[in-house]
Amino acid sequence: MLSRHLPILDWGRRYSRATLGADLMAALIVTIMLIPQSLAYALLAGMPPEAGLYASIVPIMLYALFGTSNALAVGPVAVVSLMTAAAVGNVAAAGTAGYAVAALTLAGMSGAMLLALGLFRLGFIANFLSHPVIAGFITASGILIATSQFGLILGIRTEGDTLVALLGSLVSGLPGLSPMTLAIGAAATGFLYWVRKGMKPALRRLGLGPRLSDVITRAGPVLAVVATTLLAWGFGLDAAGVAVVGPVPAALPPFTLPSFDPALIRDLAVPALLISIIGFVESVSVAQTLAAKKRERIRPDQELIGLGAANLGAAFTGGFPVTGGFARSVVNFDAGAATPAAGAFTALGLAVAALFFTPHIHYLPKATLAATIIVAVLSLVDLSILRRAWNYSRADFAAVAATILVTLGAGVEAGVSAGVGLSVLLHLWKTSRPHVAEVGIVPGTQHFRNILRHKVETAPHLVSLRVDESLYFANARFLEDYILERVTGDPAVRHVVLLCSAVNEIDMSALDSLEAINARLKTMGITLHLSEVKGPVMDRLERSSFLGALSGRVFLSHWEAVAALRAGQGALPPRR
Repeated sequence: MLSRHLPILDWGRRYSRATLGADLMAALIVTIMLIPQSLAYALLAGMPPEAGLYASIVPIMLYALFGTSNALAVGPVAVVSLMTAAAVGNVAAAGTAGYAVAALTLAGMSGAMLLALGLFRLGFIANFLSHPVIAGFITASGILIATSQFGLILGIRTEGDTLVALLGSLVSGLPGLSPMTLAIGAAATGFLYWVRKGMKPALRRLGLGPRLSDVITRAGPVLAVVATTLLAWGFGLDAAGVAVVGPVPAALPPFTLPSFDPALIRDLAVPALLISIIGFVESVSVAQTLAAKKRERIRPDQELIGLGAANLGAAFTGGFPVTGGFARSVVNFDAGAATPAAGAFTALGLAVAALFFTPHIHYLPKATLAATIIVAVLSLVDLSILRRAWNYSRADFAAVAATILVTLGAGVEAGVSAGVGLSVLLHLWKTSRPHVAEVGIVPGTQHFRNILRHKVETAPHLVSLRVDESLYFANARFLEDYILERVTGDPAVRHVVLLCSAVNEIDMSALDSLEAINARLKTMGITLHLSEVKGPVMDRLERSSFLGALSGRVFLSHWEAVAALRAGQGALPPRR
């Protein structure tokens, strides 16, 4: 039982020297990648740059203890950092002590929520976020993040949580553009884009091996950081108007306390829940994808506990909300991470960076960090989801489009809330109008198919209806109206059979409708039958009075029903 909630007790017993070597190599590569990313995402969240490193040390350690994925790399990510800035910006001014405390509190609340969801095995709540909604939200968030960073590239200040506000502030700030900042930002963006797309092939053409080429490519952002920092320091560009990071303390994560102020907790409750669910969905999707490649499995409920512990760790060590990141997890996987210990070694590497690297980033241009974010988040933008959703499902297209438009026009919280709400409404609308097909028998077989799609045989006195949805309060009346409309005006009909092979549930409202259908058909001289009723559904029907009042029979198979009713045997009492 203990190893179920502490997976380290399981994989730790099998740890070997070969596993240690693989984990150390993966940790080295991910550490190099995370240093500039952590600094950049801290600024995106409105936090001081060192907070990004702090949020990547203790949280990773805690996930290594409680998480079940061997490859998931936990830490600050772009979307959650943006959501943090949007949520905390509503309760405190950026750069103030109150802002930092609110970010700690947000991380603590998110951690507590995730931990509670995991302990009570409520991970299914994340299912209310459909893939189209998640895709639309991430795409819109990527656009917002990239737009918000253009101000740092241009050397002007931008404000706003929506695309219109951000674009407006960019336009109004253009007269104050800093040419030197633009040169550094544009050069860093171009270099980082080339690193992502062309550096590794170029190194391979020079004769370097695949592993060395990969390590150097992962170090590309660090090279940009070092080069632009030296440039800004050597030429005193901060005096020329180039914004730099400034002094950063050389220290390990401090002990911090989130606030327990009821008013602040109330203000952050909804954002904390949204961050928790979005972060969990993103994290568990990545973890499951990578686990499947090695025929491993993760436990989603335990992942909730691991992410909850990581966020609680961030709350008490100067961080902000974290989750599993896609890019860094893929890098961790490709680098050969064999166990969660790779994350722990990454945390140690980042701790060393926090102690010895941070004093040297005083002159790091903020435009370089903005370029790091822009290049990273542009891969999140996938507008093709609109075309694919339109071609496949108009309802899913509506969910995607609404999520993107509301996120861009009203902010991240409103966007994801609108997406979730619309998804639930569309689901209720679709299930309230279940697909009901009148079926006939395919000649020479015992198979039944839709009479509108196939050449089938039917009998004029017999109507076979296949119900392709569970029956509940939202669609019970629809079925009642459908059946009565079908038989009204057709005097030849003597039997109606409901093929229930796709019905997994019949609730009380649907049971009342079935009783009403049975009574109405009986007054019309029509017998109602059921076929292929699933065991759990049959068990519940037997506990009701419906089967005793049913005018027809319950058949084991639809073929048996058709054969019996064609032979005039449909008046037998119901089979129990």
